[in-house]
Amino acid sequence: MPAMTQIRQSLVIALWFMFLTFPILVIRVNTIENIIEWRWLNMLYIGAGSFLGSFAWRYFLARKGQGTRKIAAPGGTAAAATAPPETGPDGNDLSASARSAGKSRTFPPIPEVEAVSAPADLGGVLTPAPAYADKPWLHRLLDSPRLYRPFLIALAVAALVFPFLPFASTYQINILTNALLYVMLGLGLNVVVGLAGLLHLGYVAFYAVGAYSYALLYYHFGIGFWTALPLGALLAALFGILLGFPVLRLRGDYLAIVTLGFAEITRLVLENWNEFSFGPSGIAGIPRPGLFGWEMDLHAATIYIYFLMIVLCLLTIFVVNRLQNSRIGRAWVALREDETACEAMGVNPTAAKLTAFALGSTWAGLAGVVFAAKTTFVNPASFTFLESAMILSIVVLGGMGSIVGVIIGAFILILMPEYLRAFSEYRMLLFGLIMVVMMIFRPQGIVSGVRRSYEFHRETGEKR
Repeated sequence: MPAMTQIRQSLVIALWFMFLTFPILVIRVNTIENIIEWRWLNMLYIGAGSFLGSFAWRYFLARKGQGTRKIAAPGGTAAAATAPPETGPDGNDLSASARSAGKSRTFPPIPEVEAVSAPADLGGVLTPAPAYADKPWLHRLLDSPRLYRPFLIALAVAALVFPFLPFASTYQINILTNALLYVMLGLGLNVVVGLAGLLHLGYVAFYAVGAYSYALLYYHFGIGFWTALPLGALLAALFGILLGFPVLRLRGDYLAIVTLGFAEITRLVLENWNEFSFGPSGIAGIPRPGLFGWEMDLHAATIYIYFLMIVLCLLTIFVVNRLQNSRIGRAWVALREDETACEAMGVNPTAAKLTAFALGSTWAGLAGVVFAAKTTFVNPASFTFLESAMILSIVVLGGMGSIVGVIIGAFILILMPEYLRAFSEYRMLLFGLIMVVMMIFRPQGIVSGVRRSYEFHRETGEKR
């Protein structure tokens, strides 16, 4: 791309950002003195920063595009000389004619593939596609135990000792607990959206079912946390199945609308049924989880819930990973890619959808019970559509179908607004800007799923 074209496009982007941020960054109303302050210098900073950022990004994209047009082999374009010659109908060497014309042969970029072996009995053999050196660095890290095992050990040690560090206040521990809570919610929704491909906008309803299950069971029957934890998960799974039956034939936008309506119905019932859920005032005095009758203060209870969330997150990661590589996980992926072809191959789409709804709702119910125990208070205002949108954003940002991506997305979206409170005036602007840039330049998410690829070779009697 010519430099002048890049400059013009970057200038347009800078002007657009200046227009969008003008009411926030330039105009400031002083309510005490009843005057308007005009901060024109901020506009200059925004214009210069967005121009330079856009120009640098376009430059690196252009350099990357030039690199992908070359053959992925030592020697760069020189490898074209070793490639098999192309011949036309008359037997002439097309590559030689191209070289004589002063042109070099180029090949399209190699897609990301995962090596998977499988037997074949059709007169040939299925072999895994080759692993290429230009595979993304994060995938190379995740595929190499020598690299990721020390990282996981260091991360586990840091998570275990964090509450006992001098700077780890109750506030810091509580923030990390919230992040772990959304990790569980994101992994649960990832089963429904990322693996099964069912667009679910009402996931917060099952979150509310779990929270209110513990609150109502304690209020009416005196049931404690450890008994309410599996009961809340079972009730949420039951509601997931009840939702799944009416929407079996719905896809895409229609499914999203129905699930959104289900979440709003659940919230309105909780808000208006005073005799059952105590209406907008909610339920207070919910006990925190105990430990063999030991009375804990607020700080000790916060640490205890933090370790409890670590255990539940590890359990969620283990179960979701096993499901992803199981028979039902393959059925979910087939359902996500093409429901008609999935049914034609003998997979029962009804059972696959109901299983996805039930299992995804189970983890939302578990998270809801922990949320009620952590806050000791629940009301309908905690389960609005914005919560569903946040959980869905975690899945999309991290990468649909990716466990590691969902974990990273949850920590980014939950921790970043908290640690940007020093920029209280601009933190939501920065938050939104990062999300927009991410969706434009990497819509597949931080850690994208890798499609499995096979190559078919005729048996020639040669030993492979």
